[in-house]
Amino acid sequence: MLLVLSLLVLAAVSMPWGPPAHGSGESDFAAQREDMVRTQLKGLFRKAIQDRSVIQAMLKVPRHLFIPAGNRDWAYADSPVPIGYGQTISQPYIVALMTEALKLQPGMKVLEVGTGSGYQAAVLAEITPNVYTIEIIKALYQRAEATLKKFGYETVVVRQGDGYFGIEEFAPYDAIIVTCAAQHVPPPLFDQLKTGGRMVIPVGGSFETQRLLLVTKDEEGKRRSETLELVRFVPLVRSVRE
Repeated sequence: MLLVLSLLVLAAVSMPWGPPAHGSGESDFAAQREDMVRTQLKGLFRKAIQDRSVIQAMLKVPRHLFIPAGNRDWAYADSPVPIGYGQTISQPYIVALMTEALKLQPGMKVLEVGTGSGYQAAVLAEITPNVYTIEIIKALYQRAEATLKKFGYETVVVRQGDGYFGIEEFAPYDAIIVTCAAQHVPPPLFDQLKTGGRMVIPVGGSFETQRLLLVTKDEEGKRRSETLELVRFVPLVRSVRE
């Protein structure tokens, strides 16, 4: 039963569950954000998020402002939300779980593959200013870059391109987070990970049950992996899309 619930709760699918939140004022959204952290990040049938820096980041970042206006009533629901172009903003719990697994410290350098809305990058930037993110879909790249700058995340470096190859210019990275499912761990990303670094990546077929892996690089440069959860993410897009 727990496995089934985990799969349902963590699925990064295209539509939100349950009724939309009521109220659209900033105070209403702030209250919803507090409720999200209190109930979803520490709720039943899932591993509680305990890293205080992650919790504080989730409390601070205005998730609704990274979501297209027509879907903002769903911003703090316990589900992913569509952001256009066949992509989603991940479920709040998944954002927190993946961020916590990186064990970020202030000053660390982190790469995100799959900028999407820019929300995950903002959460990372609340912990360390050294965030680099890459998005293959031009419209999302442009929108995310503008949104991040608008809300003060000016240290985040946003690039357009094929995330499979990472951003070699700024490597190596202390941590890498991949927010879309790959068929395997991309060798270029592993190469860009520092010795002792951590990568969180969903691996598996498109729109199938995937494994959320924690990948580490040991002192000999060898890869070690462990499964954190079973999930479903949208696939890693490889061809550049306008």
